[in-house]
Amino acid sequence: MTKYLLKRSFTMLITLIGVSILVFLMIHLIPGDPVLNILGEFATEEAIANLKASLGLDKPLLVQYFSFIGDALQGNLGKSYLTNQLVLDEIINRFPVTFQLAIYSLVIGSILGIVMGTIAAVKQNTIYDQLAMLVSLVGISAPGFWIALFLIYFFAYQIPIFPISGYDGIYSLILPSITLGLATAGNIARMTRSSMLEVIKQDYMRTAEAKGVNVLRLIFGHGLQNALIPVITMIGLQFGNLLAGAVVTETVFALPGIGSLAIDAIATRDMPTIQGLVLFMAFIFIIVNLIVDIIYSAIDPRIKYE
Repeated sequence: MTKYLLKRSFTMLITLIGVSILVFLMIHLIPGDPVLNILGEFATEEAIANLKASLGLDKPLLVQYFSFIGDALQGNLGKSYLTNQLVLDEIINRFPVTFQLAIYSLVIGSILGIVMGTIAAVKQNTIYDQLAMLVSLVGISAPGFWIALFLIYFFAYQIPIFPISGYDGIYSLILPSITLGLATAGNIARMTRSSMLEVIKQDYMRTAEAKGVNVLRLIFGHGLQNALIPVITMIGLQFGNLLAGAVVTETVFALPGIGSLAIDAIATRDMPTIQGLVLFMAFIFIIVNLIVDIIYSAIDPRIKYE
């Protein structure tokens, strides 16, 4: 396991370097001048030149990149052009909201998805199967902002149970979590159904059934446990997607998370914030994938990492 973790650490470093190069080039190649966004279109040439010099934007791209990556390796992602605050501090302040939203959405999506997928597999080609797949299809296909507005209209406006927008603790995250959880549930349900159908056909399942094993133990103990490996992969990927893809939901519900920070940074071409966010989210995504790989061996002892 130690050797495997060292290899993965090296791979993580290479991946993060690749991500940093891509995001750095993309930001500098897109049209627009961040200095003009800060000073306004009527700024003098002298003011523009002075600000570029103070921000280091007058240096060659290669020098700017190595300066950025050198600071990033020391935990310094630069200062926001918009707020003049340290980017890492802003990310740390906003990340808990996004992290909570992702966790709650994943819990909702995983429970719904695994239950629907298992029922659909056990009751294959019945009304239960069709209903479960219909619900999953709606969750996958319906745009997130549409689901969010639908939930706001019924459960915050018509029936004022939940707040319409803003963040005031866990209560404010229920509707956003359901919004993201439905799409997650759809993907997990389809993967669970497919995996369970493969497991149900195995000889050991028929043998256990012939021995009179309890139905619930047969389905959840023998069947679902062996079908969970691809499902765990899907859950891990969904968690990374939830962290990075909560932009629309956070915007609709006016949540002070990573998503709304990204929207503000892109709108104002705040390069340090955009670079820091992408690098931070790439790091989180890689860590999540590593945790998923480790969970594999806990679920299935046959899987060993050397």
